[in-house]
Amino acid sequence: MEHLGELRRRVLICALAIIVGTGVSFAFFEEIIGFLVRPSGLETGPGGQLVITEVTEFLTTAFKVSVLSGFVLALPIVIYQVIMFVAPGLTPRERRVLFGFLPLALLAFVAGMAFAYFVLTPPALHFLLNFGQEVVTPLIRVSNIVNLMVRLLFWMGVSFETPLIMFLLAQLGIVSSRRLSRFRKVWVVLAFILGAFITPTFDPINQTLVAVPLLALYEFGVVLARLAERGRRKAETAIVQQ
Repeated sequence: MEHLGELRRRVLICALAIIVGTGVSFAFFEEIIGFLVRPSGLETGPGGQLVITEVTEFLTTAFKVSVLSGFVLALPIVIYQVIMFVAPGLTPRERRVLFGFLPLALLAFVAGMAFAYFVLTPPALHFLLNFGQEVVTPLIRVSNIVNLMVRLLFWMGVSFETPLIMFLLAQLGIVSSRRLSRFRKVWVVLAFILGAFITPTFDPINQTLVAVPLLALYEFGVVLARLAERGRRKAETAIVQQ
């Protein structure tokens, strides 16, 4: 019961953090939508190129953007609460690894979102918006472009967590660098499948733009896993000698 009470307290703190973040984001939802639309080159405002086709579409989009932005703002608190909940059941070394994982995980997530925003989305959206321009006039729904951008930013942020997760699993002894190296051939296929899923287009250029960083991140994760194994062996050897 004490453990369940602790869980309830941690969940309540996370929920309050997300609510506060959502409230702050809702006050700036117009700026956030403008930020998400900017890579496409579309203009917002009364004379812009974005349209709505339903009465509640823009309100729903604004609320969705606010909730997602609020979750991003509350992410450090959420991760911290998760770590503090599981920390009592871990060894001191495992706790040090988890606390070191927190800032690196946030940096990796932000780096993935930055890669998607500045590198991936501009050419992909340029291709989509200019394809068949001689035949049709694009009237883009605001909910469509926002949902697309949110999906790209989120999944690229998650993808950039791959090396850290591999390092953490190796540090805790759950996986080995040798096993990860054997999985490399499978990861090549998965990288291009994820590239087709994450990118808004199915053309090989944008798919490769996603797959190549995923492959590089995996190789970096293998290197980190080897370093984690060496550090773990040294720590175990020192304990045995003592």
